[in-house]
Amino acid sequence: MADTFDMLTSVKQALNITGTYQDNALQQYIDEINEYLVSAGVPATLINSKVSAGTVTRGVSDLWNYGAGEGKLSPYFYERVIQLALVNGGGNNG
Repeated sequence: MADTFDMLTSVKQALNITGTYQDNALQQYIDEINEYLVSAGVPATLINSKVSAGTVTRGVSDLWNYGAGEGKLSPYFYERVIQLALVNGGGNNG
């Protein structure tokens, strides 16, 4: 049986966040980043997978500022999204 990948758990581990208090906010950021990946043409098979976990974590971290209005996606995030979009010819063919 294949392991089920949980993006929320992966992001929390990478950002060293424990407990469940911030789960709703983190999930909203994850959803936002996933929508960005879809719009950028990242293959559906890569979204919400271990392959994109680092990119999603980077995006969540970039946006995580407790609503200060200064959330900006980093150059690394943009570069990695482009790379993911080009996997298997890119486009929404995943």
